[in-house]
Amino acid sequence: MPVNFLSEDQKAGYGNYHGELTKETLARYFHLDDFDRMNISEKRGDHNRLGYAILLCTVRYLGRFPDLTTIIPVAVIDFLAEQLHIESGSEQVNIYNSGKQRRQHIDEITKIYGYTEFTDTRVAFSLTRWLYSLCWTGTSRPGILFERCTGWLLSHKVLLPGYSLLERYIARLRSRVENRLWYSLAACIDDSQAQRLLELLSVPAGSRYSLLDQLRTGPTKVNATSLVQAIGRLQTIRNLGVTLPAITPVSDTRIAALARYASTAKTTALQRLPEKRKLATLVAFSCCMEATAQDDALELLEALLRDLFNEAVQADKRNRQRTLKDLDRAAEILAKACRMILDDKLPDTDVRDNIFNIIPEDVLKHAVNNVTSIIRPANNVYFNELDAKFKTVRRFLPDLLSRIHFEGNASAEALIEALCWIEVNLKKKKTDNDAPREIINKPWQQHVIRKDGSIDFHAYTFCALKELQLTLKKRDIYVNPSWRYADPRTGLIEGKEWEAMRPIICRSLGLSSAPGATLSAIATELDSTYRDVLDRLPENPAVRFAENGDKTELILSPLDAIEETPSLIALRQRVTDMLPRVDLPELILEIDARTHFTGAFTHSSEQSSRASDLNISICAMLMAEACNTGPEPFIRNDVAALKRDRLTWTDSNYIRDETIRAANAILVAAQSGVPLANIWGGGEVASADGMRFVVPVRTVHAGPNPKYFKEGRGVTWYNLISDQYSGINDIVVPGTLRDSLVILAVVLEQQTDQMPYQIMTDTGAYSDVIFGLFRLLGYRFCPRIADTGGARFWRTDLKADYGPFNAISSHRLNFGKKTEPHWDDILRLIASLKLGRLNVMSIMKTLQTGDRPTSLAQAIAEIGRADKTIHMLTYLDDENKRRRTLQQLNRGEGRHAVARNVFHGKRGELRQAYREGQEDQLGSLGLVLNIIVLWNTIYMDAAIQQLRREGYPVLDSDVEKLSPLQCGHINMQGRYSFTVPESVSKGELRAFNEET
Repeated sequence: MPVNFLSEDQKAGYGNYHGELTKETLARYFHLDDFDRMNISEKRGDHNRLGYAILLCTVRYLGRFPDLTTIIPVAVIDFLAEQLHIESGSEQVNIYNSGKQRRQHIDEITKIYGYTEFTDTRVAFSLTRWLYSLCWTGTSRPGILFERCTGWLLSHKVLLPGYSLLERYIARLRSRVENRLWYSLAACIDDSQAQRLLELLSVPAGSRYSLLDQLRTGPTKVNATSLVQAIGRLQTIRNLGVTLPAITPVSDTRIAALARYASTAKTTALQRLPEKRKLATLVAFSCCMEATAQDDALELLEALLRDLFNEAVQADKRNRQRTLKDLDRAAEILAKACRMILDDKLPDTDVRDNIFNIIPEDVLKHAVNNVTSIIRPANNVYFNELDAKFKTVRRFLPDLLSRIHFEGNASAEALIEALCWIEVNLKKKKTDNDAPREIINKPWQQHVIRKDGSIDFHAYTFCALKELQLTLKKRDIYVNPSWRYADPRTGLIEGKEWEAMRPIICRSLGLSSAPGATLSAIATELDSTYRDVLDRLPENPAVRFAENGDKTELILSPLDAIEETPSLIALRQRVTDMLPRVDLPELILEIDARTHFTGAFTHSSEQSSRASDLNISICAMLMAEACNTGPEPFIRNDVAALKRDRLTWTDSNYIRDETIRAANAILVAAQSGVPLANIWGGGEVASADGMRFVVPVRTVHAGPNPKYFKEGRGVTWYNLISDQYSGINDIVVPGTLRDSLVILAVVLEQQTDQMPYQIMTDTGAYSDVIFGLFRLLGYRFCPRIADTGGARFWRTDLKADYGPFNAISSHRLNFGKKTEPHWDDILRLIASLKLGRLNVMSIMKTLQTGDRPTSLAQAIAEIGRADKTIHMLTYLDDENKRRRTLQQLNRGEGRHAVARNVFHGKRGELRQAYREGQEDQLGSLGLVLNIIVLWNTIYMDAAIQQLRREGYPVLDSDVEKLSPLQCGHINMQGRYSFTVPESVSKGELRAFNEET
């Protein structure tokens, strides 16, 4: 790796005073204790005493002694001079610097206070061992390692060396670690396996792509042929025969980093790698790609089954529409016959004859047969329509069952047995009659079990596939290896580790080890909330109770609109008019100059790049993705950073999910540092909402929803927005997955320094389980309640008198029966989620089980019902809470409106076929949105300060209502040139494109 990896700012700040020192910093590092004063008092003259104190405190704070060129802040001199009762501190420092005592004082401080030189052999051994372990287990970039290494030296009282020496030391150590990594992975395979891996880089005869390129390309079409090919791709990877030992010295993060590089780098770049590194990269790729390929196949299976069963429903609807006239005629005949049966004037003995006189018997039988053939049971499974598609299923079923090995929890055992039975009987002309029948539910019985008790193989297969679809969604059935379909319990803290961690987790989350104390506190809070809201009910005109038949309904009046004051309107207009007009590329580069966020974009091979003006290339590709235009409008052959090859290289190696998240954390921290942003909020509140994008290309990673995508497919970009207007996390989900499945993941997996504890969402994002999980994790979940009248209110004591609330709170919580028996499992789950051990999306799919909740889900939901009731009561009681919720949700809507303006290319459609491409492009959009918000906030803050200096009446209450979500002053479309080359204007032709 290149030795010189530090930025100019890092070099300038290394071992020097930087910025203004706070009172807290001065008190922590520059306070002189009795021992210090005793040593200082032995020095002759105020200049020596003050100089000695400055040397001592500077080495404590900076890690090195100041030289004569070091600028000592006046605040430090004054703070130390005051403690030593010395006047004219700056003059005394000048006298000291001209003297000859510095070297003697430095040696004395080094000896008395135990400082060590960097060249000491003991230091070298300890630091090397610590840093080597850090590099071996992680993938931190060199700049981060430099900061951590500096911190280690400070904490161990080692005098900082020159920055170039430390740079070279880290570079050498990382190089050693990487060489060991490559040799360790290459040693895991034999010669035949190595040969098979190297063949991946070759291009087969008659093909344009290498085997590696073919394996890296996932499925895009949702059909049986594509699924067979996806399973074949999985088998090809398995045939490489590369598996790592169960106990390997290489960490998962290092393997994943190498695999990521192999997944994005050009084949020619991989071919040029040194032999050991090339083999190590291909080994990592093979190990990780099996999980990826298996996930792709299962995701395609889910999409195919979804389409298969949905098409059966639609086919049945079409058939019924064609038979409506027959049904009407038959129903009319049967209605006429029934009226005669119900006519009490006709003697019972004559009813039959009278009916047949008017309606011939054969006509009546025909009508009955027509109705019987047309009507459908309420729980119809549409088997007739599905059976017509059995050939489609028959195409992929053999490969699916033989090559994907399903595992499951106890509830999925019957399904796994059923799939094994189907695999055995698939090729038999006459199937066995010993099929496991536990999976045959009531709607399927009439189709699966014939009258003679035998099994209809087609119906049984569709019954099993329907159950497979449901259990895959809930992760009751899973595969290994996998990223997205693994056992959701993987990572759950168990055994001795849990016994040791339980007290720490309970203390940090404020939960009791035994259930009694926590559940009793929740019950007490619920009861007191009821009574407090009841006491204030007469003073709350927004809440009333109305009788609707035999039911009492709660009615919450909508919020009245608050008219904006003239001062707010005028201030908003004044600030908006003051914002400079700017082109989006300039805006992005300006924010990079202020925050250096492009420094978070590291090369996918974990190597530092030598490319000049790399920040320009990164900003151009971010804008190309965010504006949905692609790189074409940004290509400039006269600018090295904007040439086509440079942009392609930048996109392939730098723009990826992890670097986007790291850059976003820098922007969020910068936004938090602007005074205006802290007026809007302190980062304690966040809201989550989704934005939909149509995906017109063929892809597995999109879902249908006629409401948002009409006849097409699309994805939902789910965002978490802080009360400072920053987007702090996002997740892309196919179609319109239930918000409640996503919201916990988007909160727990955010990686910024914001720590919101109050989470607001719209109505569709909550469930009892979500309320319970958020409560136990230490958050307050505050969704907007659209239908309070239809919501359930819960209580722990049915005898308690809550006045008018008695009529709507008849549902009783039973913590003793439902929650207490599972308390330890609940704590283990919460601890595992808090520590990031579990896949949040998978565990949510397991808990959100619809009509068949697990006992653990019921236990958490019981706590959630209590917390939901507390929230609804306070929501009814506090108008300010309702307004704050609405205001925060409106911030999310405003952010999405700006996003639509930015994402203007290609009709605003997301044209990415693969999940990674979707995540990277929408992640880039979120990053650019945060850049715009930060730029607007900085300039709005400056504009407000300018107005106040000019004497303009700026009210704090008006400033709170301003918003940085505006883009009218930003040119996002580019500028058009009306100049032509002089030669062309004289009639000559332009030069041909040399890139063809």
